Formats: sequence, structure tokens, C-alpha cells
Amino acid sequence: MGAIRVRKDDCSDNYWRYASSMELGLATFADLASGVSPRQRMQQLMEEVELADQLGLDVFGIGEHHRPDFLVSSPAVVLGAAAVKTAQIRLSSAVTVLSSDDPVRVFQDFAEVDLLSNGRAEIMAGRGSFIESFPLFGYDLEDYDELYAEKLELLLELRAKTRVTWSGRHRPALADAEVWPRPVQERLPVWVAVGGSPQSVVRAGTLGLPLTIAIIGGQPARFAPLVALYREATARAGHEPSETRLAINTHAFVAATSAQADSAFAAPYLAMMNRIGRERGWPPSGRPEYEALRAPEGALAVGSPEQVAEKILYEHELFGHDRYIAQMSVGAVAHEDVLRSIELFGSEVAPLVRTEIARREAPLPVQ
Repeated sequence: MGAIRVRKDDCSDNYWRYASSMELGLATFADLASGVSPRQRMQQLMEEVELADQLGLDVFGIGEHHRPDFLVSSPAVVLGAAAVKTAQIRLSSAVTVLSSDDPVRVFQDFAEVDLLSNGRAEIMAGRGSFIESFPLFGYDLEDYDELYAEKLELLLELRAKTRVTWSGRHRPALADAEVWPRPVQERLPVWVAVGGSPQSVVRAGTLGLPLTIAIIGGQPARFAPLVALYREATARAGHEPSETRLAINTHAFVAATSAQADSAFAAPYLAMMNRIGRERGWPPSGRPEYEALRAPEGALAVGSPEQVAEKILYEHELFGHDRYIAQMSVGAVAHEDVLRSIELFGSEVAPLVRTEIARREAPLPVQ
């Protein structure tokens, strides 16, 4: 499939804000690879989310890790700070490692983020791609999936009812327990986040929960069967298509030109992927692998505003998703370059994408 061409002069300032049904946002793990102090990185993170809000982007996600190379171990704390610095952007974890956390505390924390933000909080719940939190909080990795399934069940009970009676294997039972505070939103949004597990995809569809798929390598087209599986599971469980939503999350970077984007992003990206890859036994990646990923059908959305818009629109043709999340502050990418990338994403990429998707979704004229 070739790239989708879009024209800047098709966009008007007011039209793109309201015409498209696909949300555009950002996510970060707040990597410390650049060598900045945790205090300085936290200040940079606040600058990123404030800028995204000012640009009219739809969502900002902050990931949870328990390692020396990433800043945030408690997304809700940081999102609470972001809540009082922003006005309209939705604030999500990306992800909350639910398997090694307490669902009661997760619900309470995000209810408070919701109150601070006047109803803009979300939980993106995952099993965790890193495992440091399991021994840290006293959990056995052999219970990896059972922990997640049980705790997700409880989290959904907590958001549905003020008084909860529940029992499971990995947490003390609750007997008519009251859980406070309650959020502004009647149903605090809970997304299921996956990296490619069919079991998790089916779980999300069966429960009627929105799904986020992280595509961090290879070709996005290979995830199309997972999306079909999700929609099949939602239909089989009796959920209406309108009840479920799909988000796609990829690495992305925008600069005025493709060469400028590569200059700022390629080396830090490869260093980060190889750093993690050494832990996981992945083969090393170099410039040829990078070029393959940023090719028209690869996973990286990197280049000029037009090129990044084309990549997002290509993926929308594959998946028909409702939300796209770009992860830009990767590895040791310079903070000023990340801010410029966010600015271009909000001011140039977003209008192109929103206008084109609005055109695709517009009803055909009656003959």
C-alpha cells in the first residue's frame, strides 16, 4: 500500500479540532539516558505535558517503571501535578503495572487525579513489559497472568460500585467495603494495554474495554490480525462496536525535514533499543534496521510533518483506530528537540491527520 498524500491547504484552524473522531496524543517513559538529574527531568516532563495541552492534543500518557534508567514509578503522582498545570488534555498512565499493584489504591489514586483535573483521568492497565516491580512488591512471576486477570476484575468492580464485596487468591477479600473518593467521571476510563498478547486482546474484547496496542518494531500490518481478534471478541461477547475503542502507540519524531528528524532521533533511539535489547536477548540494531522501520510500511513515524502524517494515516487504513499515541522523548533525545517535535506534531501533523480522517468519515452524498 502506498503512502497517503495530504495537503496542508486543506486544513483550517477550526475544522480539524472538531471534525475528526480520531484522537491524537503523546506518551513518555521519561527516560533518564541523557544524564539529566531526576529533578531536571521532572521539570522537562511538566514542560512536555503543558505544551501538548496548549497545542490542543487529546491525551498525554506517562509510563510506570521501577528502574534507574526511567523516572516515574508512580504515574498517578506525576499526573496529579500535570492536572493542575493543564486545562483540557486527558491524562493517562501508560501503563499502570496492575499485576504488581493494589487495585484499591490504583482506583483511589486515579479518582484523585480525576478530581484534580475535573474529569480528565484515565487508567491504562497492563501486565508490565519489565518485571522489576514483581519482586519489589512481593509477587511471583509464575502468577504473571493470573495476577493481572484477578486485579483487573477488582478494579472494574471498584469503578462500578461504591460498596464492593470481592474475594480472590492474591489479595485480601473485601466485604461490603466502601472505597473513596469517587471520581468526577461516572465510569473512570480503564484501557487494556498490550504489546502483542492474543490472550490480553481477547480479554479486553470480552470485557468490552478499550484497547491500546504498542507497536515498537517490525511492520504495523502484522498487528492487523490482533485488531481483528479484538473486534471479534467484542462482538462475540455482545458488545456494540461503539462501546469499544482502539488506540495505536508507536515511536515517533517530527522535524522540519526528514534529515533533521534522523539527526535528532536515530542515534538515541538505536541506543535505547540496543540497551533494552541486550537485556532481552534481541539482536543488535543499526542504521539499516532503523531505515527499515522508518520506511513507509515500518513502525517508526519519523520525518517531516507530511511524512509523519502519512504514516499515521497509513496505520489508520490498516486498523481504523480511534486514538494514535506518539512516543517521542525516547532515550537521550535532546529536550529542546522533543519540544520542537511536539510543537510540529500539534501544529502541523495533527491538522493534516484530522482533516484527512474527517474526509474519509464524511457520509457519502445522497444521489
